Amino acid sequence: MKSTFLHLRLPFSLLLLPVYLFAYSEVPNPNIYNAIVVFIVWHLFVYPASNAYNSYFDKDEGSIALIKEPPKVQKSLLVTAYILEWAGLLLAFLVSFEFALAVAIYNSFSKAYSHPRIRIKKYPVLSFLVVFIFQGFFIYYSSYQAIGEYDLGLNADILQAGLIASCLIGASYPLTQVYQHEEDSKRGDKTLSLLLGVKGSFIFSGLVFFLGFTLMFDYWNRQDELLNFWIFALCCTPILGYFLWWFKQCLNRVEAASFKNAMGMTIISGFMMLMYFGWLWL
Repeated sequence: MKSTFLHLRLPFSLLLLPVYLFAYSEVPNPNIYNAIVVFIVWHLFVYPASNAYNSYFDKDEGSIALIKEPPKVQKSLLVTAYILEWAGLLLAFLVSFEFALAVAIYNSFSKAYSHPRIRIKKYPVLSFLVVFIFQGFFIYYSSYQAIGEYDLGLNADILQAGLIASCLIGASYPLTQVYQHEEDSKRGDKTLSLLLGVKGSFIFSGLVFFLGFTLMFDYWNRQDELLNFWIFALCCTPILGYFLWWFKQCLNRVEAASFKNAMGMTIISGFMMLMYFGWLWL
């Protein structure tokens, strides 16, 4: 039971909360009931199920996201993943058929990402695009529409905000893999970070984040709300500081691309983004 619970990685689901908060903050007249159900579905059912599938099929022996020494996976983990997946899907119908369809699509790609028969994870560019699109834009757009009761349409602002969410997710993606090169190689997974190398992973992440940063400026500038951007920039200061420090360490010695430093990056960036998008939401 303890092993199964640890592999759900509930704190990691919390780090994905900023995308939901961003969507909620931008809905003109949010439906509070829908907002609560959407939050519960994503963060208490869908994300933990996805983490469980990933852990079960990967069977990691080394450190994984927020778990330094992962316990061996058991069959109960797969059963729990299925229960959470289907429970989340059924709950999604309480919002709408459209939201349930979005959840079903996300669940399908989540399993395909890790399942050995398809294993999108072993294809560096495709795996990045799946995470970039589905954990960013897709979650933003489906949450935005569900909270707004699906009468909001699609416009340039929604597209840009969704792309910002994708950039923030995509920027962190290679850095969560940078310490796993040896284990990924043994398993036959040519991840994006493995393809780019340690130095390339940092450069790629920096470029994607800069794109998101630029889009954020344009987004708030067009709405004449630049204060929102400057607060975002302020929140990014600790992230940038840690990123540059870690990058320098890795340039001096490759051993610095470690689980400890990667989790430091994850926690700092996750906390600061939670602060910013939580402020927007309030």
